[in-house]
Amino acid sequence: MNNLIKEFMDKLELRNAHEPEFLQAVFEVAESIIPFSEENQKYKIHKILERIAEPERVIIFRVPWLNDKGEVEVNRGFRVQMNSAIGPYKGGLRFHPSVNLSVLKFLAFEQVFKNSLTGLPMGGGKGGADFDPKGKSDHEIMKFCQSFMTELYKYVGADMDVPAGDIGVGAREIGYLFGQYKRIRGEFTGVLTGKGPEWGGSLIRPEATGYGVVYFVEEMLKLRGDSLKGKNVIISGSGNVAQYTVEKCIEVGAKVLTISDSDGYIYDRAGIDKEKLAFIMDLKNNRRGRIKEYADKFNCEFFAGQKPWSVKCDIAFPNATQNELDEADAVLLTENGCFCVAEGANMPTTPAAIHVFEKAKILYAPGKAANAGGVAVSGLEMSQNSLRYSWGREKIDIKLKLIIEQIHLACVKYGKEPDGYINYGKGANIAGFVKVADAMIAQGIV
Repeated sequence: MNNLIKEFMDKLELRNAHEPEFLQAVFEVAESIIPFSEENQKYKIHKILERIAEPERVIIFRVPWLNDKGEVEVNRGFRVQMNSAIGPYKGGLRFHPSVNLSVLKFLAFEQVFKNSLTGLPMGGGKGGADFDPKGKSDHEIMKFCQSFMTELYKYVGADMDVPAGDIGVGAREIGYLFGQYKRIRGEFTGVLTGKGPEWGGSLIRPEATGYGVVYFVEEMLKLRGDSLKGKNVIISGSGNVAQYTVEKCIEVGAKVLTISDSDGYIYDRAGIDKEKLAFIMDLKNNRRGRIKEYADKFNCEFFAGQKPWSVKCDIAFPNATQNELDEADAVLLTENGCFCVAEGANMPTTPAAIHVFEKAKILYAPGKAANAGGVAVSGLEMSQNSLRYSWGREKIDIKLKLIIEQIHLACVKYGKEPDGYINYGKGANIAGFVKVADAMIAQGIV
């Protein structure tokens, strides 16, 4: 079986040289899907994995714009339309200097499986630009977004491709993008999700990813007759996902010890409470400050340039960015008593680290399952836009919980090992794959 996986990856690498993030994402899936396809030959005969690993379409374009000094600046824009077998392409836009084709292909590939797991009719895509919003004025952000959408509008639409936000693309950017699309097309339609609730957005969308990852952990623990109450939790990141993971953890009675940004992490032995979370939200969302200010205000430890994986805990949430948790970190976590790791970020754990968790029989929830709450509520936003109607907060939260429960059940169905251990990574890969694969077979070789 290892030879078959190697043969597949060698061929993929020849066609996708210099795309390490994309190759890593496909490898993590191939480890589960190739053995599954050997047992279910129809998927092998139709070369489904080979077809899923090839984008249906990649759009790359120039984004020229004027800065506040009147100078011309040029960025590169992308949209990777990966797979539309079960619905219109769906996935976020990322504005960050690290954006390149490899990163977006990895994210789009993951999105195919994540969207499939939600049970909603959404294909997979991802896009963005190597533009850095940090340090830019609102006017510069607006000019860039308008230029970006002036090209992107040709390839997106409510029944074609529905982008959302991601790193560097929040409510402000979505507003500017939507305004330009409406201006060009002359129509008010659900072309983007993450919109303001006053103009077509869904309640609980900002909270959904963070809430969803906690709901997923609750399902994992419930299966073991356990709960989050009283558990020591460490979290990386301090953006939207991390903030609402902290909020929900506090609500269910867990004790959150850490939060971080690119400068380092804080370790609050007393635990982050609602008052401290409010400070973090103001610091990060309004003042755009650094997390060290939390340590200064609340007199706790700050570890410059480090990640929080050395802190003893019961549960870890890697919620920052890809490959932030490596093999050495995984070993340290297991040695320090961590028994559950749930990914709020996309592919934050390296393959070697995942193998450490699986070997130690630690509960490991991959991002495509654990952080699917965000795109699930985006899908619910699409439904509300189609209905020209908005649901209340309670109804959406109930729907979100139900979707997460269904994802968990699907992972258990395909991931249960003979010894009773639930391999959630394998379960998520196979459950997400089967729905897309069956649709692709039904639709022919297209």
